[in-house]
Amino acid sequence: MKRRSLSMVALFATLATAVAASEGVPFQRVADMLYQVMSADREVYTRMVVQRLTIDEEVLTASEHYDDDLALPLPSQMFRFGAERVMDETDEFSYSLLSLAPINKKSGPGTPLEKEGLEYVADNPGENFYGEEDLGGDRYFTAIYPDFAVVEACVTCHNSHKDSPRRDLKVGEVMGGIVIRIPMD
Repeated sequence: MKRRSLSMVALFATLATAVAASEGVPFQRVADMLYQVMSADREVYTRMVVQRLTIDEEVLTASEHYDDDLALPLPSQMFRFGAERVMDETDEFSYSLLSLAPINKKSGPGTPLEKEGLEYVADNPGENFYGEEDLGGDRYFTAIYPDFAVVEACVTCHNSHKDSPRRDLKVGEVMGGIVIRIPMD
């Protein structure tokens, strides 16, 4: 059932992207719509599951080693799991969670446009960054949205993690960015 649900989400997003492109909906509008869904899901999991169960009620822990620790997956892991499933289902778009100060070094910017966009959303909280880039011979519309520390659980984890390059994060600050890529060809 879970696989089917995720596949339905990927199918819906693929159809929405294809319909939007065929109807002449601008890439920016498509990316903005996808972001609204991703951002809402990320915030709901972070607030209603991780914050509530790890900080407010202290019932469980969240851990990057969730299997071994019998803990909740971190919000960034849940986001990545969704992104990986979408990549398995479609090539109509992709998304990731990146940061200029990543705990996981693989989550740093991989292209000059990603770095520029992450710097922009960090310097201009609440604003989005849009651009186009060529990757592997294909042209992409790339959108980068700010990813905020929405609750205490975000701050506690990031400020105390042994691999965190940043120890001064506060609730409401930009931690990184959600990157959405849509092929333009």
